[in-house]
Formats: sequence, structure tokens, C-alpha cells
Amino acid sequence: MALNGGRPPDGLSNWKYKQVKPLAGSDYRLQRDIDEAVDYPNRQMLSGPMQASSGEPIRSNDAQDLLPTPRPWQTFWRNVIRFDRNKLIPWVALRNAIGILLPIAIGSETGHVLGGLAVGSGALNVSFSDGQDPYRRRAQRMLASSALTAVAVFLGGILGRHYAGAVLIAAAWAFASGMAVALGTTAADLGVISVVILLVYSAQALTTERAVYAGLLAFGGGLLQTALALLWWPAQRYAPERAALASVYRELAKMAAASVESNASLIVFAQAALNQPALASLGQDHSVEGERYRSLLNQAERLRLGLLTLARLRRRMRRDNDGGDAATILDQFAGLSAGVLAQVASSLSNPELSASGAGWLKQIERLTGEFYAKDWQKSSTFIVAMIQDARFQLSAIEGQLRAVADLATHATVAGGAKFAERQAQRPYRLRIAGALATLRANLSLNSAVFRHAIRLAACVALADGVGRAFDWRRSYWLPMTAVIVLKPDFGSTFSRGTLRLSGTLVGLLLATALYHFVNPSADAQVMLIAVFAYLMRWLGPANYGILVVSISALIVLLIAMTGIAPKQVILARGLTTGAGGALALLAYALWPTWERTQIQETLAQMLDGYRAYFQGIAGMYKTPGKTDPANLDSVRLSTRLARSNFEAAVDRIAAEPGMTAEQMALFAAILATSRRFAEACMALDSGLSTSSPAAPRDAFFPFASNVELTLYLLASALRGSANVRKGLPDLREDHRRLVQAGDSSVDRYALVDIETDRLTNSLNTLSGQVFRWIARKR
Repeated sequence: MALNGGRPPDGLSNWKYKQVKPLAGSDYRLQRDIDEAVDYPNRQMLSGPMQASSGEPIRSNDAQDLLPTPRPWQTFWRNVIRFDRNKLIPWVALRNAIGILLPIAIGSETGHVLGGLAVGSGALNVSFSDGQDPYRRRAQRMLASSALTAVAVFLGGILGRHYAGAVLIAAAWAFASGMAVALGTTAADLGVISVVILLVYSAQALTTERAVYAGLLAFGGGLLQTALALLWWPAQRYAPERAALASVYRELAKMAAASVESNASLIVFAQAALNQPALASLGQDHSVEGERYRSLLNQAERLRLGLLTLARLRRRMRRDNDGGDAATILDQFAGLSAGVLAQVASSLSNPELSASGAGWLKQIERLTGEFYAKDWQKSSTFIVAMIQDARFQLSAIEGQLRAVADLATHATVAGGAKFAERQAQRPYRLRIAGALATLRANLSLNSAVFRHAIRLAACVALADGVGRAFDWRRSYWLPMTAVIVLKPDFGSTFSRGTLRLSGTLVGLLLATALYHFVNPSADAQVMLIAVFAYLMRWLGPANYGILVVSISALIVLLIAMTGIAPKQVILARGLTTGAGGALALLAYALWPTWERTQIQETLAQMLDGYRAYFQGIAGMYKTPGKTDPANLDSVRLSTRLARSNFEAAVDRIAAEPGMTAEQMALFAAILATSRRFAEACMALDSGLSTSSPAAPRDAFFPFASNVELTLYLLASALRGSANVRKGLPDLREDHRRLVQAGDSSVDRYALVDIETDRLTNSLNTLSGQVFRWIARKR
């Protein structure tokens, strides 16, 4: 279904934005930022140098924008040699090495070398699915990996005697592996591992009985590795991130509660807290939990800017004789905000605590209402102008505080369970992690995932067919290398290709030197297997080249234990690995994809999808009782495809030469914010069937139209339209009018008020992020 492309939203073609007139006689310039909280540094970046009302220049604190961008190939080689210390997990590597070592050592001692190697190979493959995440998720992933390993071993063994069938099944499995990219890195890794196992065992030509036996042994190795991974629980996955976010919100609470005089020094501490290394890991985490924490980080930055602006307003009001009363109310508001932020920090530090902050939020809402209702016209024009800006800041911060309280509540143990229960109660088509729906949405040539799957299947079929046709020794390394090297994006494919070829060469030379100069005994070989397995799982995740060196030497040792001369293994692996890597690089060179030329259009298409989805939902709220589920299902599917395409594009562009850390952090923030917008839409979607129909309030119509308009204008800006920023409506004011227009005792009105607040917050945040990206690119 078309998503209305570059056309304006229906019914809005004649819409004209009304500028807010400055107060007569005022020399105070009222300029609002898209992010609700006035973002002075980013406003300077977008509009050029600015001056505050005091006349002092406002300088950008984003020094990175002044640094020269590295040359593309410099960035590429930096990615190739990068060593990510954050991925060093020695205790995980230790238990993985033990899981691989135990069956091999027992088999060697009891004379069942082949059986021990089969179990050890199963443990080796499943070790790549190990991690530090919660027990249940880790167990599910590793058990799935064990089952896939067993099935791949069995299918590969029985297909080994059938040339055409083996090639077709390998190509189909490779296609499925490529499609698994749409489901996330875990599914993609499982797909790659399973197709590699299938290719290896399809070269064995086993009988049905032996194939079953080999599959069961491999499954047993996977179960052993799973048992070791579940034996101890080192830490919760998000414990470091939670601690870092808790410190951020603790500093924000201090910043809000501090006196105006001491506020400036605390701003520096809050900024430093936001730059903690522990928060960097959230950038590539697209899980619901990960993006919830990412959203908390985004809101913390917005709150910091809003509180900074509020502190400036309080300080300037106190300089005027007419500003004392207003400054007092703002002081009270800041104190209440500090209470909410402190409770959020406490809940992040202790997941058992609640972060609702309902009492403080009610007082904040009451105080904001009083500030709006009070007649300030008798004050000086300077104070009246500042009060108008303060009203905007109070509404913005109030919405942001509700957002962080909601996000932090769902991050607690009880809140997380409640969120999961609510997700499970939704119809399947509404679940954000609907795997089948995501795969079905990506079955299109417009999907980058689908194109990658086709390319991968073609390479595997060609490599496997050529290897079998020429009867090369160990020919399975040819398609296996193609599977490992070929990725959806340029950076990963070419960096992995470079590291795969060079790492294999180094690993083979190392194995050659070991057998030439040492000629290890059987017991020494077992110990060397343990050493290389540990290095593979310890240092390998930090750099792919080290992983390849370790696994190349490890495979030579494993095959040598079967009685095959290492010299034959080393030569065959070197030739076929080189050919497979060259084939993968050639395939990508013939059909390249540069994400940097497509990322803005991909993001615009996602916004078009969100607009079409919201338009369908809003239409049903406007005409209660008249629903069109089939049409909404179609729009939902298109939106899911657009979201999946943008997620994949962000992952791909990260590896392209020339991308900076600041750009990638911004994309991660856009992903997290857009997910929050999508969740608000889905809650409204679900509310169509869970709330009683009610006539729409008059204020809902302009609010819905302005949401559509905002999404349309953001997509237009990404497609190159100029001066779009000036036409953005004030969604926060629209939402305030919507809340005031209805009876909260009506369940549908209450649902709409809550979810449109979340929608307004996320869309205003997204607007600022989009214009920030456009400015950075410019």
C-alpha cells in the first residue's frame, strides 16, 4: 500500500501555520525549540549564531561538529583494526571453553574420539549464542541454537549423497538465514551458524542412522553448553546501564532542586553523567528493554536542557521587581520536579521500587494550571514575555516528567512484568516483536533484508555447486566462507572479508608452525583446543580478525584429531577460504548498496508509514463504530516494513566509511523515540476494541491533523524541502486543549489523553532529532 509519499496529509493542503505574535513593546525574542525544552546549542547549529535576551552570545557546546570528518578509507581501516574492550567477557569465554573441552577430553581418554568431537562441535556452535542476558532469554536462545544445530547436522548428513538436493536445501537455508536479519542480531547469528553446520555435514554423506546419531551428539553438546551458561548468574544484563541512568537522574534531581546560584556547576555534572561509557552500549540495542532505557537517556538530555532554561528564566525574573511571584512558582515547580527525578533514580537503582511519582506529578499539574490561569498582564512587558516562555517550559517539562516516570515504572520488576502481560494480552498483529509479521512484511524487493537473502542464497548455491562439481577437497569451506563474509552492508562485508582472509592465513600459518616445530601429542592437542577456544570466545568478540585466527587454528586441531594430516587441511582451507571470500566480495561489488545515499529516504518512508498508521487509527476514533480492520492491517504491515527497513539501514550505515560516533548516536536516539511513538499508536489501536465508543471531542480533530502534518513536514524536510521548521504546529498546546476539552471519567477519553501525551512527547523529541540530523549532514 502506498504511504502517500510526498503529498500533504488529506484535508491539510490548505493549512497555514499561524505565527505567535510577540507582545507589543517587548524586546524579548520568543523563540521556541522543536524539542519542547529550548535547546540553545542545537538552535545555534540550525539557525546560526543567536543571542540571549541579555545580549550574551550563546555558544555551541558540540565541539565535535568542528572536527574534520575522517577520510572514508581511514574510517574503514579503523573499523577493521578496532578492538572493542567492552566485549571482553572472560568468565563467559571460560565456561564456553570448558563446554568445548570436556567432551573432547573425555572422548580422547575413553577412545571415542569421533563421538567426543561431535559433542564438542555442538558445544562450539552453541557457544556463540551465549551471553549475559537474563536466564530465560538466554536459555531460549541457546536451546534454539542446540535444536538448529542438531537439525542442520541431520539434514546435512542425509543430503550429502544427493547433489542437487544438497545444493537446493543449502540455498533455501541460506535464504532463510538472510531473512533472519529482519528479526535482529540473535536470529541472524543463529541463521549463519546453522547454515555453516549444514554445509559442513552435507559433505560427509552419512547414512540415516549415523546422521541421527551425529545430530543427537551435537544436540547433547549444545545442552552441555547451555547448562554451563545457566549454572551461574553473574549479573543482570542492564545493571550497568541502570546504574548509569540512575546517576544521571540523581544529578538532574540535584540540578532541579539547587538554588539558582549553584545551578550552573551542577549543569556540568549532569552533562558529564550523560556521557558515561556504560550508556554507549544502548546504541545498537533494538530490543524493547534496550530502547526503553535509550528513551530514558533521550528524555534525560531534554530535561537537562529544559531545567537549564527554567533556571535562566528564574534568575532573570528575580532581577525584575515584578518577577518575584512568578519566580517563586517556578522554584516550587523545580522542587517538585526534583522529587519525581529522585524517585526515578531510586527505582533505577532498586528495581523493586516504584517510579510512578503520582503524588508529585499531580502537584506539578496543579501548579502548572495555576501558572497558566494567573493574570500576569499587570507585570512589565519583559516579565510578561518571559512568563509566556515559562508557560511553554512548564508544559514541556511536565510532559517529559510523565514520560520518564512511565518509562522507569516499566523498567522495574513489577512494571516490566506488567508491561509484558499487557503485550501478551494484545492481539498478535499488534505485538511489536511479531516475528512472522516482520518476516512477511520483508518479503518484498523493496526490503534490504530480502535483497540480502537473495544475494546470500545465490552465492551459497553457486559456491556449493562449484565445489561439488570440481570435487575439491574440503569444498564446503567455499560456501561456508561466503556465508560468513557476505553481509547486508558494505562495511561489514568488506571489513569481514579482509579480516577473514588475513585471519585465516595467520591462523593456518600458526597451526603449521605448531605441527612443524612442536608436533603436539594427543593430550597436548586437547589442551591447545582449550586454549584456542578460550581465545576465540574471549578476544574474538572484540575483533573479528582475532576470532578468525583462533577458529582457523582450532579447526585444524579438531580435524587433526580425526587422523587427517594437518598439511592437507591447511592447504585445502587456505585455497577454499580465499575463493569463498573472493566470491562474496565480488557478489557485493556487483550489487552494492550505499546506505548514506538512502538513509534519509528510508527514514522518511518510516515517517510516512507512521503517518498512514496514525491516520487510520484517528479515522476510527473520529467515526466510532465504523471500523475497517482489513485496511488497518494493511497499513500496519506497511509500517512494520518501513520500520524494519530503517532499523536495518542504521545497522548497515554504522560500518560505512565516514560515519561518526555522533551521527550514530543520533540514529540510535531516533530509533528509540520512534519506537515510543509506535507504541503509543499501538495502544490507541488496541484501545479501539478495549474501550467503549464515545463521540470524539472537537479538540481531537485539530490535534490529529497536526500530528499528521508534523509527520508529513518531517518527511518533506528529509526529502529536501526548505523552511519546513517554521511550519511545525505546537502539539503540546494542542494536547493541552484536548485534555481540557473532555471528561477523564470516560474510559476512551482517558485512554486518548494518556497515549496522546506519550505521542506528543515522542513526536516533539523526534522532530528535534530529525532537524539535528539534517543540520549535521548539511
